[in-house]
Amino acid sequence: MVAVTSGMLVVFALVVVTMVLFVTEATPPDVTAIGVIVALVVLEPWTQVDLQTGLSGFSSTATITILAMYALSKGIQNTGAIRLLGDAVSKFAHGSERRLLGAIVGLTGPIAGIINNTPVVAVFIPMVADLADEAAVSPSKLLIPLSYASMLGGTLTLIGTATNLVASEAYATATGEPPFSMFVFTPLGVIVLVVGGVYLMTVAPRLIPERIAPGNRTASYGVEPFLARVLVPSRSPLVGSPAKEVADDAHRDLNVDILDVLRGQTHFIATDSDRDVAARDILTIRGDPATIREFCRLAELRFLPRASVTDEELDRPEQVALVELVIPRESGLVGEAIGGARLRERYDATVLAVRRHGGELIREHFRDVELQVGDSLLLQTTDETARYLKDTDDFVVTSEVAEDLIEDGELSPSALRAFAIVAAVIGLAAVGAVPIAIAALGGVVAMVVTDVLSPSEAYDAVSWNVIFLLAGVIPLGRALQLTGGVALIGELVGQTAMVLPVLGVLALFYVLTGLLANVITPVASVVLVLPIAIDTALRLGADPFGFAIAVTFAGSTAFMTPIGYQTNLMVYGPGGYRFTDYLRVGAPLQLLLAGVTTVGIAFLWGV
Repeated sequence: MVAVTSGMLVVFALVVVTMVLFVTEATPPDVTAIGVIVALVVLEPWTQVDLQTGLSGFSSTATITILAMYALSKGIQNTGAIRLLGDAVSKFAHGSERRLLGAIVGLTGPIAGIINNTPVVAVFIPMVADLADEAAVSPSKLLIPLSYASMLGGTLTLIGTATNLVASEAYATATGEPPFSMFVFTPLGVIVLVVGGVYLMTVAPRLIPERIAPGNRTASYGVEPFLARVLVPSRSPLVGSPAKEVADDAHRDLNVDILDVLRGQTHFIATDSDRDVAARDILTIRGDPATIREFCRLAELRFLPRASVTDEELDRPEQVALVELVIPRESGLVGEAIGGARLRERYDATVLAVRRHGGELIREHFRDVELQVGDSLLLQTTDETARYLKDTDDFVVTSEVAEDLIEDGELSPSALRAFAIVAAVIGLAAVGAVPIAIAALGGVVAMVVTDVLSPSEAYDAVSWNVIFLLAGVIPLGRALQLTGGVALIGELVGQTAMVLPVLGVLALFYVLTGLLANVITPVASVVLVLPIAIDTALRLGADPFGFAIAVTFAGSTAFMTPIGYQTNLMVYGPGGYRFTDYLRVGAPLQLLLAGVTTVGIAFLWGV
């Protein structure tokens, strides 16, 4: 029996505190991870983690590879190549929900196997929303399957997800064996993708409710009653006044937003214009209906009761843009009031509506509304600003923004170069010519040299919060090993073999890792559980490789919560989902894959 030491107790306490902070998000996960490094090194007499070990997460092969893969994915995303699929999917679907769902699942999974799934989902969300609108299908029926398919596709290759890369290095460290090869997951990954895809095509549609009715965004956010069009008569005191001053005064005094001005066939944003208001201009206004009428009375404007305001009126390429976006976990605006965020001043953007957790819609009195992770915002702004918003870390834009990336439906030369570079990275790593980290870094250099990617875009593409999270949890896993905590837990878990067969213990580790991945990050769950699984396998005389594969695949099955995986959070607002929707759809899928993966491992590699 492994003796319990004070060092074990200290590290176990750190693990518990870390998990609580991850779940509650009292501090951002990446900040928690950095705090873990500090605590481990300061408590070195107990944790046995010196400075070099504490900082080893920054020099980890997995960390470097993940950093490079973010940049490579950005290069592919920049080419706009994925957007070509929209037209092809539309032609294939012919308005059929089943065919549309099949195309989404069938495309997303394989693509996510070679490109980081977060940018894939970010690009697909607006495409799926537009296709749903064309087919008169609720986007709620398609967006959870989009996220889940990308997670399933991540099991196809070593570079499919950050979790795979972290598991590869943890396996090599714990066993002394070589890291996982590029396509070692592929046979089981194909099985998981096919089984999961069939579930998403047959069972999931019966479980996913229509949280958002088919139609345009102004309708889905329910903002139409809060929008109006008014005519400026020649007698109005607004005539001759600068449009920007009029918009600022109306916003400050009455909390009424003048969204745009229609003069003949020309639209322009009032807050972004140096033009004066002229007679016969038509103003689009957002506000409480009673307040809008009060504004009309004070400014002697003529209310146009039959002039409805739709997406087409608010979204005119090269003039004004209607943008839907999500607040990601790493956004600097989380916890800040919309009024304090100064979106009007910083982005020339007017908030039309906010969709909260559980589908709550906020369509007025935005100033004191605090932004939360996963909030979905509907904005109107300029087309130029809409493009800029796509490149900020504060938002994930989930609606189409006009881009000149593809001409005449053909890939540009830069797109061909980008695909050739990614293919070279995969090929070199697959044949073992160079380590995966070096191949990926070389790919980034090649993209920059060939003008596929600028240096600033490469840096901006990296999710630094994920990098710091990795850097913190990797030494925590190492501390569990150094203090004997892994051996102790492995011995305790190994006792389940008295009542369970080895295959049952394997399934137990899969379920444990999957549950942890839903409440803390998949990467953290794999880092903590994989060494224990390997130690348990060795104690049982089982193959540690099979146990490592089970933990790795389980890390990609955080289906039951919106916070378990980034792509789940990205579709949360645009789909209008509630927390329970993920549990209803994800729990059966996670249970199904627990059995499929366990049996698949036994069949392919043995236990």
